[in-house]
Amino acid sequence: MAFRFWRRMKIAPGVTVNLSKSGGSLSFGPRGAKFTVSPRGRRTTMGIPGTGLFYTATSSRGKGKRGGGSTPPEPAARPETRLSMGFFQRLVTPQEEEDFVDGCRELVGGNQTGARGYLRKATELPDAAYMSGLLALDAGDYEEAETCLTIATRNHRRLGRLLGKYGIDARTTLRITDQVSAHAEPGLRGCLLALAEVYQLQRRPQDALNCLRRLDKLEPGDVVVYLAEAELLYAARPDDKKIAQRIVSMAADVENETMVHTALLLYKAKALRTLGLLDAARDTLTYALRRKKDRPAELLRDIRYERACVYEQSGRTGRARSEFEKLYADAPDYEDVAERLGLVEP
Repeated sequence: MAFRFWRRMKIAPGVTVNLSKSGGSLSFGPRGAKFTVSPRGRRTTMGIPGTGLFYTATSSRGKGKRGGGSTPPEPAARPETRLSMGFFQRLVTPQEEEDFVDGCRELVGGNQTGARGYLRKATELPDAAYMSGLLALDAGDYEEAETCLTIATRNHRRLGRLLGKYGIDARTTLRITDQVSAHAEPGLRGCLLALAEVYQLQRRPQDALNCLRRLDKLEPGDVVVYLAEAELLYAARPDDKKIAQRIVSMAADVENETMVHTALLLYKAKALRTLGLLDAARDTLTYALRRKKDRPAELLRDIRYERACVYEQSGRTGRARSEFEKLYADAPDYEDVAERLGLVEP
């Protein structure tokens, strides 16, 4: 898949276990500064909470001269040290690269506004344009985010060169639906997913859809892209049967493996209800609810609400009311459940 997901379990204050298909790892430290140990090595990560941007230094595990023990890792250089340029280094460094480094240093130091100022001056560099676009997106400046991410997309083959040179891990978390987010890395896929989010926030669904379909051509079958497209299509025209058929087709063979798959199953059920296939919609929702562990509570409520609506539309009013009552007991302010139960005036 183009975008990676993992399951994080908190086992003590400041300590989490991260589980993914590539293996497990252990993270220590407060939010924004983590030390991670995994089978592939030890990684020190420092970042700015909420931005999705991190500084990472990695030391691999190696064998000692005797036995199979691992050698102690060398201390990782602090971000401020790695991103500090001396006088003579600045003499031979292009101005745009200086601005990029200064912007990264400001970001690591917690000055997001200052970081944007430096990075904005260096957007001829794809890495600076990418980071500037993400920071603008986070700040709600969608016009600037579009401009910067478009530059990064146009020059995506050079993305990551400066980030790698200065040890910056620029993975970012991007919203897919209200309940599900994806981790994207610098590259064409990350740019297109971020641009799709920008266009959606600008109420430009067709431009967002074009980004997602370009992503689908890059790596067909990516369930993250399918989920993003399903959400976009359904939000635009929930009663359109052709769109409903498209969503059902995308989700035809989906198994309930992760929260992303579960969310896509919800949209599949919504589309089936639009097509009048109520039994199929009910069965899809029941299947989605079989796995609750590590699924967001809001997502599970959305699935239960949709199933109650299916029961109601099927004429099973008693079962529908029972479902709505359970939802009300769990979340009294959720959607229009109180109105459906006759507890408040519509």
